[in-house]
Amino acid sequence: MAGNRVVVYKGPGEVSVESFDYPKLELPDDVVTGLGLKRAAPHAVILKLVTTNICGSDQHMVRGRTTAPVGQTLGHEITGEVVEAGDDVLFVKEGDICSVPFNIACGRCRMCNEGKTGICLNVNPARAGAAYGYVDMGGWVGGQAEYVMVPFADFNLLKFPDREQALEKILDLTMLSDIFPTGYHGAYTAGVRTGSTVYVAGAGPVGLAAAYSAQLLGASAVIVGDMNAERLKQAKSFGCETVDLSSGNDLVDMIEQILGEPEVDAAVDAVGFEARGHGAEAEEAPATVLNDIMTIARAGASLGIPGLYVTGDPGGIDEHAQQGQIGVKLGLGWAKSHSFVTGQCPVKRYNRQLMNMILSDRAQIAKAVNATTISLDEAPASYQAFDKGAAKKYVIDPHGMVG
Repeated sequence: MAGNRVVVYKGPGEVSVESFDYPKLELPDDVVTGLGLKRAAPHAVILKLVTTNICGSDQHMVRGRTTAPVGQTLGHEITGEVVEAGDDVLFVKEGDICSVPFNIACGRCRMCNEGKTGICLNVNPARAGAAYGYVDMGGWVGGQAEYVMVPFADFNLLKFPDREQALEKILDLTMLSDIFPTGYHGAYTAGVRTGSTVYVAGAGPVGLAAAYSAQLLGASAVIVGDMNAERLKQAKSFGCETVDLSSGNDLVDMIEQILGEPEVDAAVDAVGFEARGHGAEAEEAPATVLNDIMTIARAGASLGIPGLYVTGDPGGIDEHAQQGQIGVKLGLGWAKSHSFVTGQCPVKRYNRQLMNMILSDRAQIAKAVNATTISLDEAPASYQAFDKGAAKKYVIDPHGMVG
């Protein structure tokens, strides 16, 4: 039987590509022992990876800013070809190319039946919700690999209707596993509608996806804030206004200069817990973005928060931040009657519709996030480039299938 090569966290700032056993149609130890489920998984498939992407959430682990242990496998943005299917898999077959939501979901529990697939109750004994290759998410092997096992395949997989069309549009379709639905979720839950004015904090891949999604939803103006000139340039490339937070200028004033008023209808936090204050030499201040978006969002607005916040951060700036407690001005949000939407995006709520937008040439998300193809062996160097602020979304092509 063939082996498998997987990207692995080796300690702060370091990843490597290591050899593992070829995956089996079996559930991981954490799930079997913690939830009392059967090990055999006839409901699962083995995928040959077509594409798998590096995510900013992975970068938090690689920086040493989570409790991820050395040896943690990485990768939750998965698109692959079915090469083996269990006996209970009915609706996908060998040769099908499918997108895999980063949320692992059973399709059977109360949360799944309510469409809340990001907090499935049957895939992680530590807490509700699971993901491939992520700390405290159930022990599932990561998908920055050559092959990966996907459980509950009939429920989780989004099969592309035509193989050749899928390969032709693969750089767009690979974004369906996470950042396109996540960015869309951030914009949608922030209340972006036709004619809205929108502020997106963060011009990384998720922030760019949120800004692009806001345009799809009909926003009249989308403003993206960041400190990285290259990433701000990428946001401008598809029609966003930008504010340079390294300038030290007041965010409210910069918003007013663009819109003629100092507030927006909707705001998105696509930064998360490693946020910094304003100014070129600003230090980490994890509540900055949440306080910013409450400040500039009009009364009654919704705030979409796809940016990651954690319960354990060994590198936090103080003992409170190390436990996920940060100085959010909740009274400000309360006074303005803001609504907050946080947590994992339930990818299945959006991925089929966004796939249709891609296949009908109505969405070019790969161009918006500057999708850049690399080999599996280039993953370690690409993690380093991403950490330095490269305005790229790295797409790993393990088998040379990307045209």
